[in-house]
Amino acid sequence: MIPPAGKYRYEIRRSGETLAREETTFDGGKISGWWQSPEGSNRNEVEAEISPHGLVLRVRLRYVRGPFSRNASYEAGDDFLRGSVSALGGRNAVTAKLGRFREVSADFLLFRALTIGHVRERGQTRWTGRVVTIDSATLVATSNKQSARAADDSGLKWIYEPRMGDLEEIEIDLQGRVLRRRDNRGGEATLVG
Repeated sequence: MIPPAGKYRYEIRRSGETLAREETTFDGGKISGWWQSPEGSNRNEVEAEISPHGLVLRVRLRYVRGPFSRNASYEAGDDFLRGSVSALGGRNAVTAKLGRFREVSADFLLFRALTIGHVRERGQTRWTGRVVTIDSATLVATSNKQSARAADDSGLKWIYEPRMGDLEEIEIDLQGRVLRRRDNRGGEATLVG
């Protein structure tokens, strides 16, 4: 179940302190948005083309921290997500293997909603699979195993493991929007507005 089109605004906190604000827009075929620290020194931007089935076809990212910036561009094809990362006048080619269900996460909450939506569409209450994850600071794509399981019978609370040792509790609404995400390090993201 692909989340509905619209504007998504999240406040991201850790131990009560605001770490960032995230704003994304989804029109059913494209995700665009940004993530920024309160003082504006760190900023991530994303633009992704999404298939009618909710799969990432192409994604462009930008990371800025003070005078330093980095750009990345990726395209899903065959069994791989291929692209390049540009920083400090250099450019590196990057390839990451897509999993069986072709999930991609660009470190924005809307991508997590897509993955959980796909699990729900398949009628699964437990899932483990390979996900290509694009790190928000380096913009390098890597492929790793992730898992999700329904935490209750409603299918609206999920336990998500993005990496071994990391744990997230995710609450969604009936349409598949992420309402809240809490992680085991004290971080929390809440949908606002």
